[in-house]
Amino acid sequence: MSIHLPEECLSNRRSFLKFGAAFAASASAWPSLATATQSQESSPWLIGPRPGFTPEIGTLSSMMAFTRMQVLQAVKGLSVADLDFLLDSKANTIGALLNHLAATEAYYQANSFEGYNWDKMPDAVKQKWELPMNLGEPARKAIKGNSLDYYLDLLSKGRDKTIAELKKRDDKWLMTVDPEFGGNNLGKWFHVAEHESNHNGQIKFLKSRIPGAKPASE
Repeated sequence: MSIHLPEECLSNRRSFLKFGAAFAASASAWPSLATATQSQESSPWLIGPRPGFTPEIGTLSSMMAFTRMQVLQAVKGLSVADLDFLLDSKANTIGALLNHLAATEAYYQANSFEGYNWDKMPDAVKQKWELPMNLGEPARKAIKGNSLDYYLDLLSKGRDKTIAELKKRDDKWLMTVDPEFGGNNLGKWFHVAEHESNHNGQIKFLKSRIPGAKPASE
């Protein structure tokens, strides 16, 4: 079975393989890995502890950085028309999906960092994020005409807040169980990461159906 990798990631993949043996070490070795990988912190292929975080939160943040990198690569260079392309009457546009990713992060921030229950979100969060969070017909009508920079700014500001908040917390907080949610804080933020991966697949599919799109190279 061949490994399915985006073409633009191959050079980073080679760098990652050089460090593969190190990441096969057990979790008990993570503190030393954090020091060993400081100079490589900029590579999204290095999954593991990061300076400035407790070990498991650092590893989580590296996973979130990886999935975000995949999304940003997928939408690079898209025009307003591309972002507003609607495949059919039940589909979402790429722009709406990017807005949805930012909304999801905002909701999880309000819940896990600020303690709001899912059914009692503050008005400020609902007013800004409820529409892109729910998608559907209202989003199809309202989310359009925005540049790629508009969506990237929403994503960047949201992630900056998340990273700043995660740096204030430790691995004990990460493992704290929220009975209402049915999982711990690690589960919540792992979902944010895999949620981006899920929608990235949709984004790539929609991108391939834009009129005039080049055949997929992956």
